[in-house]
Amino acid sequence: MSKERARRRAEREAVAARAEKVRTVRLERAAKRRELLDRLRRLVPAPVRHRRQGGVLARRRRAQNGGVFLVFLAVQSLAWLLCSTWTARLAVFGLSIFLVPVVVTLAFDRRS
Repeated sequence: MSKERARRRAEREAVAARAEKVRTVRLERAAKRRELLDRLRRLVPAPVRHRRQGGVLARRRRAQNGGVFLVFLAVQSLAWLLCSTWTARLAVFGLSIFLVPVVVTLAFDRRS
């Protein structure tokens, strides 16, 4: 009985040793990869992240821009549905592109 127990313990220890070896190899690879990435990150400057403005004026400006975009989409959709030729659709698109800044300036008094 004790020989059997010794054999099973030896098998368990062998399996544990293999698992530990695999674990150490994996940890060494991860450490090398982390070290390489750290070196690369030091070479590349970190991107500057800009937070969205949160004031009343910024919220109003975003709402106005959203409204302008929705009106632009509505005009383009109507042109697509009502005009049968591509020339007319492109003409409406071109006029919209040129008239949107004018309408925005007149409607919201945005002076540069």
